Order: sequence, then C-alpha cells, then structure tokens
Amino acid sequence: YGAVKFYHACKETGIKPIIGCEVYIARRSRLDKEANIDSDQNHLILLAKNNNGYKNLMKLVTIASLEGFYYKPRIDLELLKKYSSDLICLTACINGYICEPLLAGRENEAEKKAKELMEIFGQNLYFELQKHQRIKEQDLLNAKLIKLAEKLGVALVATNDCHYINQEDAEAQEILLCVQTQKTILDKDRKLSMLDSPDFYLKSPAEMT
Repeated sequence: YGAVKFYHACKETGIKPIIGCEVYIARRSRLDKEANIDSDQNHLILLAKNNNGYKNLMKLVTIASLEGFYYKPRIDLELLKKYSSDLICLTACINGYICEPLLAGRENEAEKKAKELMEIFGQNLYFELQKHQRIKEQDLLNAKLIKLAEKLGVALVATNDCHYINQEDAEAQEILLCVQTQKTILDKDRKLSMLDSPDFYLKSPAEMT
C-alpha cells in the first residue's frame, strides 16, 4: 500500500524502484476457510516487470483481501494463472511455497509445486537463496534448492529477507514482535522468532556479494 510513496522516493534519490509484494498462498483454495486447516499459508514474492505487471499485482492483492482473507489475505494458483503476466516470481523464505515442503523432506511435493510455478511463470521464476545468521535450516534448504534448480533448469537469485533498514534496529524489531505476541523480551518460555537472527536489515551490495 506504500507503493506510490516508495516509487516517488526512489525516483527522487536516483534509485530504480522495483515494486513487488510478498503474497500468501492458501494451502488449498483461497475460498477454503476451515479452522485448523486453512489458517496456515506459504509465501511467494511477486515483482512487477512493468506497468502491466503492476496492474496484475494490484489485482492479486485486492482479490486476496476481498475473497481470500482468512487470518491473512491469500491468493491461490487459480489467481496466479490468471494474473501472472509480466510478474517475476521468487520462492521466498524457508516458509515459501516450494521451500517449506523441500525443507521438511517432501521432495516430490516440492518438485510438483515447482513445476506448477514453472508452468505459470516460465523464465520469470527464480529459486531464492538466503543466508541469515543463526538459521541453520537455511544452509540445508539452499543445498536442496540448488539441486532442484539444476534438475529443473530454474535460475537462482540471492536475496536477503529484510524487515528493517539498519542493523541496529534488530532489537527494536524483536521488542515489537514481543508486543505482538504479548510477551516480554525476558520471558524464558518466549518462542524465539526467525528474526532472532540480527541480519534482517537492508544489506549493501558488498555484504550481499
């Protein structure tokens, strides 16, 4: 919802703006809203290549809220097939549409889902590699993603999951998550979040390299 402000701020600073969204994919259909079954979702990253892609992205985000909302706004493969034109698809974090079953050892399911996305996005699909401190699962996932990408002929892209701008903002982000979950930073039984890794900030090109 901040796309226009983001676009103008980038233009004023001489940065090329790439508008996108992390979308939630329903476990079944976006219209299924059954307790304990449809409350969990997987992630995908969608990036607009041009103005047509931006229009398709707006359509997806709108339908996700108006039709698919169940705990969070959700889309499904039916919508992706209809509004995929001029969109780039990345496979997101460890809870991604392909990544979650792949990390859990469900390789056949992950490959099936990858082929579904290949059919929709073609060369605009990229397997996303991330590397964050204290998240041991990512090294295992990256190895599996590289192997699957080589098997299916899908390109790879290195990204950094970004939840705040500066590295020193990590503690403030964790406190905000405590507020959200009604815990304090000192609670010993507090479920550690994925963001306990202190590098979910906007990294420089040198750091990414």
